[in-house]
Amino acid sequence: MDELLDIMWFKIVAAAEVAVGWMDVLVLPLNLMGPVGAILILGLITVGLTKLFRRLYTTERYQRLKKEYEHWMAIRKEAMAAGDREKGKRLARNIDQAKLNKVYYDYFFEGLLNNILTTILPILLMAAYINEAYNPDKLLSQFGRPYVFRIPGFGSDGSPIGSLLWFVLSLILIHVLWALCRLFIKKPGKNPAKA
Repeated sequence: MDELLDIMWFKIVAAAEVAVGWMDVLVLPLNLMGPVGAILILGLITVGLTKLFRRLYTTERYQRLKKEYEHWMAIRKEAMAAGDREKGKRLARNIDQAKLNKVYYDYFFEGLLNNILTTILPILLMAAYINEAYNPDKLLSQFGRPYVFRIPGFGSDGSPIGSLLWFVLSLILIHVLWALCRLFIKKPGKNPAKA
């Protein structure tokens, strides 16, 4: 059994090395922009891919659980809206105990697993690649400094920012800009100001 696990592990390591080699080839043109631009572009690509994955991939079980949850939630709201408040509370409690709680937890965990697969896993894989491809030794050999950039004003020389921190900050910046763009760019059919 140990030999089988060792063989599997060596194959996983070999596949990871091949994937890193291909990523190095694909990222090579981005290095012309320096580590700041390259990591920012990789963050933008990561956010775009996660949004695409999330839009394209949902399990049938997740869709079924969402419909079932919405169905039972609508029934619960109807029960609460009944004329007799106490009877409505008892009906809602029965619905919660009978169906809604189980459906909600199944729906929640299926959504969590879906988000791990479509969002968290790609971000972690890209973070692992950036941590390896832009480690201080490689930054020093390629760009002449062991950090991505320095923030002036903190300490005598400023505070150095590493590749992984810059990747995380890039993701946050991209998500904030994405939200602002969605806020300010409205779809033509949803303009309530027309008179």
